[in-house]
Amino acid sequence: MSVSDRVFAGSIPQLYESQLVPLIFEPYAVDAAQRLHALKPSRVLEIAAGTGVVTRALATVLDPDTQIIATDLNQAMLDQAAANGTVRPVQWRQADAQDLPFDAGGFDALVCQFGAMFFPDKPRAFAEARRVLRPRGMFVLSVWDCLEANEFADAVTAALGDLFPRDPPCFLARTPHGYCDRDAIARDLAGGGFGQAPHIETIAARSRAASPRVPAVAYCQGTPLRNEIEARGIPLAEATDAAAAEIARRFGCGAVDGAIRAHVVSVAA
Repeated sequence: MSVSDRVFAGSIPQLYESQLVPLIFEPYAVDAAQRLHALKPSRVLEIAAGTGVVTRALATVLDPDTQIIATDLNQAMLDQAAANGTVRPVQWRQADAQDLPFDAGGFDALVCQFGAMFFPDKPRAFAEARRVLRPRGMFVLSVWDCLEANEFADAVTAALGDLFPRDPPCFLARTPHGYCDRDAIARDLAGGGFGQAPHIETIAARSRAASPRVPAVAYCQGTPLRNEIEARGIPLAEATDAAAAEIARRFGCGAVDGAIRAHVVSVAA
């Protein structure tokens, strides 16, 4: 993983929230919230909360007395999440998933949507998740499936490969879509101390936007892919235009509709 893969700064948090969240994250956030609702937890921890799409869903469906603590490594993402707001109070806290600042056994459930791919030491992060869960507490996490199964991300990667043939930006393939091997996920969870085999579901959904430019901006400007583009010296607008052109070539020039697919993992402590 490149160091820049974990840098969500500048205008990335705002664009991530306004462009990427409705494009790909919302259906899986609803799914995660419903899974936790079925557990009837009294205290929930979210790690790698980003700009709070899951947090908002949890605050809506969980019992009003359920305590929700949402954490992220990047304070800028948490600031955006807090600015978005929730229907009831939650606690926002900056924290590294590999070194959680919470006592052992303090949570009934832990959720992590599309964050595990960014953990440099995944068994260590999973060990921390296991540590803060009560016995038989549930860990629910999701990771993206392979790049080819997520069509807009694949198109953006292909476009940038043509634009930078000698040194293509590989963020999307390397990190968001680079942790999709189900056996590897199970091994890392076992390495983190989860003794039970995880239940892994592969869930397909659709990603829709009003025009090809929407996903182009979302990926090129609202993720750390932007850091790779800017490091190569070509204007960000040029890279975004190239991505939009490739999406238009594959999906048309009007409203676009592409496949997305993710693994949703549940495992008990």
